[in-house]
Amino acid sequence: MKTSACPLDILPSSLFKSAFQSIGPSVLSIINASLVSGQVPAYFKNAVIHPLLKKPSLDPSLHSSFRPISKLPFISKILEKVVAKQLTAALDEHNIYDSFQSGFRRAHSTEAALLRASNDLLTHSDAGDCSVLVLLDLTAAFDTVDHHLLLERLRDWVGLSGSALEWFSSYLSECSFSVAISKFRSSTTSLTHGVPQGSVLGPLLFLFYLHPLQHILSSFKGISYHLYADDIQLYISFKPHEMPKLQLLHICLDSIKTWMAGSFLQLNEDKTEILICGPDKLVPKVRDSLGHLASHTKPSISNLGVTFDPALTLDSHVSSLLHSSFFHLRNIAKLSPILSHSELETVLHTFISSRLDYCNSLFTCLSRTSLNVYRWFRMPVLGF
Repeated sequence: MKTSACPLDILPSSLFKSAFQSIGPSVLSIINASLVSGQVPAYFKNAVIHPLLKKPSLDPSLHSSFRPISKLPFISKILEKVVAKQLTAALDEHNIYDSFQSGFRRAHSTEAALLRASNDLLTHSDAGDCSVLVLLDLTAAFDTVDHHLLLERLRDWVGLSGSALEWFSSYLSECSFSVAISKFRSSTTSLTHGVPQGSVLGPLLFLFYLHPLQHILSSFKGISYHLYADDIQLYISFKPHEMPKLQLLHICLDSIKTWMAGSFLQLNEDKTEILICGPDKLVPKVRDSLGHLASHTKPSISNLGVTFDPALTLDSHVSSLLHSSFFHLRNIAKLSPILSHSELETVLHTFISSRLDYCNSLFTCLSRTSLNVYRWFRMPVLGF
């Protein structure tokens, strides 16, 4: 486990790990007692929230600009790791995961989610079809999870029962938190809803909370979807004479909103984006057929960090990628006199190569011009 610090730790995590040979049997007894009894100690359920600015460009005076990261006692993360490992093994064995959910899963990533959508859209484009890609985002999704509904879904959709279900009930009940900023910390208050961002089990529990959504989405034949945590991709493809099919998209979105309202989730309308992929002459007709959704259409959209354009060439993405890389390269050049060769290489790979290699399996559709530019920039960096 990574050595992480929490103000609530009785022992610093580094000391905890170094002394584990001595205290390990006691820790094992605590964990086994929790699993057998189906109870989580109160100390394990107290978190310290550190607000983290989502982006440097956001206004720090607005609460919405921050992401609440929960820091839990180190020993509680050990317990969560044990539970997560056993639970994940059971999910894999019984194939309970949503096939089209790539978030927080082993051997899945944003690249897997983007590759499927990109491949489907390109295949339909080659067949002469038009496509509409809709990106949906949830508002503070992790913070609005209802504990009672979550436990019902763990029971009915995942199949937990007995002491396992009791353990999760105890894990979610009587939680508390305080907020720490700089050297100051607030008083403690109870946490009645939501799953902690920063915990080991929080992301996994959120996937279970969304589990019924897959049955709603899969019931609409003709509409494909892929999720990465709370980021939802919907896309529908059709022949130019089949534009009335877009009504199915309206019905699907209404069903999603109805389900989310009953699950205390809310779509972020401001972040809903739509991309129309098709011949230029047909784009206005498709936009008109979208009705009130037409206001959300964009000339290009950022999908999990990759810029999609109507022709699916990724030229805009390569352009912005090189612009960002040049910006960092100029800043790194100023550091070169004070860094050793190995340190400079590490910085280059951290800030440049990682960006160039992100989702590079999508680059099979690049034009020759963009591909040559990408190769021209990438080779000197990797050959440093």
